[in-house]
Amino acid sequence: MTAFDGEFDGGVDGEFDRQVRRLTALGYPALAGLPEEGFTALLEPLRAAAGPGAPPEGGRVPFVLVVTREVVPIEEVVPLTTLAGRKRPGVVDRHYPEGDLARFTPTVALPNGRAYLLLDVDRGEEFCGAVPRDAMAVVADRGRTPLTIEEGLALVVQYPELLATNKCFSLGASRCGDRRVPALWISKGAPKLGWCWEGNPHSWLGMASAGGRA
Repeated sequence: MTAFDGEFDGGVDGEFDRQVRRLTALGYPALAGLPEEGFTALLEPLRAAAGPGAPPEGGRVPFVLVVTREVVPIEEVVPLTTLAGRKRPGVVDRHYPEGDLARFTPTVALPNGRAYLLLDVDRGEEFCGAVPRDAMAVVADRGRTPLTIEEGLALVVQYPELLATNKCFSLGASRCGDRRVPALWISKGAPKLGWCWEGNPHSWLGMASAGGRA
């Protein structure tokens, strides 16, 4: 079981509220241009779709709140990520040229709205060492979906301990038409948003996936 480096309250409402508090504490309302009450109201309708809450186990969590890039841009979310027990903010890899992140768009259907729930989330460590292209095919065969960049960042924002040494993960549902697959890994004691080629395996890089979105 993965040690939970957070304040798990138990149950649907407890975990939902914890995630809302986490986003609020990190300054999401201001980044979204909303008062705190308005930001909370934006997320509240999602409560009914949240499943049972539970601390991370085996790299898996029941649900994660995702705020879209239209509300808070990716470039502003990355510095809000940290590793468990660390304070160094996340960074975007220099191999993303200026403006390049905007080209990485979802390859899967996302719910309408400015926020949604990602359900039954798995960081995909079983795919460490697998070719990303092959890992994505296995994920699809299981009726699951890879994660977008925003979803991967949302996972690390809420559960920093899930980004761990030799247990980092690719985000196969954000692509830009070439062979690059975005990924989150660790560099200099902080999360880094980078990319790897779809045909190149890495022993420390799995493929994150989810059971669905609501």
